[in-house]
Amino acid sequence: MRAIDHFLAGSNGGGAARQGDVFDPNTGQVQARVALGDKAVLDRAVAAAKAAQPAWAAVNPQRRARVMFAFKALIETHMDELAHLLSSEHGKVIADAKGDIQRGLEVIEFCCGLPHLLKGEYTHGAGPGIDVWSMRVPLGIGAGITPFNFPGMIPMWMFGPAIATGNAFILKPSERDPSVPVRLGELMREAGLPEGILQVVNGDKEMVDAILDHPDINAVSFVGSSDIAHYVYSRGTQAGKRVQAMGGAKNHGIVMPDADLDQVVADLAGAAFGSAGERCMALPVVVPVGEDTADRLRAKLIPAIAALRVGVSTDADAHYGPVVNAAHKKRVEDWIQTGVDEGAELVVDGRGFKLQGHEEGFFIGPSLFDHVTTDMSSYKEEIFGPVLQIVRAKDFEEAVALPSQHQYGNGVAIFTRNGHAAREFAARVNVGMVGINVPIPVPVAYHSFGGWKRSGFGDHNQHGMEGVRFWTKTKTVTGRWPDGSPDGSNAFVIPTMG
Repeated sequence: MRAIDHFLAGSNGGGAARQGDVFDPNTGQVQARVALGDKAVLDRAVAAAKAAQPAWAAVNPQRRARVMFAFKALIETHMDELAHLLSSEHGKVIADAKGDIQRGLEVIEFCCGLPHLLKGEYTHGAGPGIDVWSMRVPLGIGAGITPFNFPGMIPMWMFGPAIATGNAFILKPSERDPSVPVRLGELMREAGLPEGILQVVNGDKEMVDAILDHPDINAVSFVGSSDIAHYVYSRGTQAGKRVQAMGGAKNHGIVMPDADLDQVVADLAGAAFGSAGERCMALPVVVPVGEDTADRLRAKLIPAIAALRVGVSTDADAHYGPVVNAAHKKRVEDWIQTGVDEGAELVVDGRGFKLQGHEEGFFIGPSLFDHVTTDMSSYKEEIFGPVLQIVRAKDFEEAVALPSQHQYGNGVAIFTRNGHAAREFAARVNVGMVGINVPIPVPVAYHSFGGWKRSGFGDHNQHGMEGVRFWTKTKTVTGRWPDGSPDGSNAFVIPTMG
């Protein structure tokens, strides 16, 4: 049985007494066991980070950027290896796995240019003989707690900006699919990163709490469910840490009567069902405006869903693969039953799906609900599976109100040919990321990612300049070089009072 250990400075063996099962979602069988660390393992990682970080912070920014360039090249060289490793533990198809890694790599590319963004500000002559300048300095030691659904992208979202700005970083990935994060740590070391600057500690809630409580960890970044995000934010900030915590989502896709429905259906097939719906930027709710639009959209969705191919993660023709484990499969199927019990119309039922030759795999067929209403818990909560819900809106105003009033505010999309409607919607909707004829509006790496309401806790978003601000603090220096006038005429006066 393959063993997955921590990636620590020095010898990597964590000596953990506890272990967790890592499944192959395609077969339902345990393929590896991962060490589940504790406070003692974290203390080792923090001690190594604390010893290494000052020297790394003293390395000039362009030399730190060269490590990022080397890491980028290694990721590109090892892309196939990483994608297959990711796919084998998560279950997403290879194309999605490569996309997972590529979107993280784009943040690394952004980090290659961080010397420019760390230049700070300067004012010459702020007062008589006085100059004022500011600089961005690293926080010290940061930590990231990442989810199972993007084991390549989200760790790179976090450790890229943190390390490029001079911090040491401790990554706690999901114990469900930990191999890619450990491999990323190895590749960063190969790229020239000093030992102790990036370490990976595997674990469960015990490790999460140890991170949140550790006095030498100054900042924590988290992505996961909203309840846990709130917990991480509350406990971390109470411990005096800077925290960004991204939560769940229930993203809506508004379909105006003038939209190209063939394009909408093609977009929904990927956005709602791709990666088996296990994405916080999936599009699980479609909102056709007007009954005629809803009826036409439904008629086109049914054959499109029937044409979706569910297969093993290595099937190049599959649209999506299995969900991550048996517990999550049951959770999704329970939500489908809840929707039925609440009175929604189950148009396509994906439960009971079996893939020939892989009957024990964690597969769920695509499901479609119609006539979903806002009082249903299946609408209010995140299902996180291959389930699409139709919520009919009578007009544009109701279509704006639905995502605006929902407890989550991660992403939203509108499909229309009307520029005025799109502009009005983007300006008014109470959601953090908006797509116009773009079903999954994840920003490019040099912008920032983050939702509103229960989709995001904290003041800073992920990556882009928001990431730079989160992983640094500003130091402002006021300098003066007096000319040594003997009569004291060069005495200091506060500039605003001079």
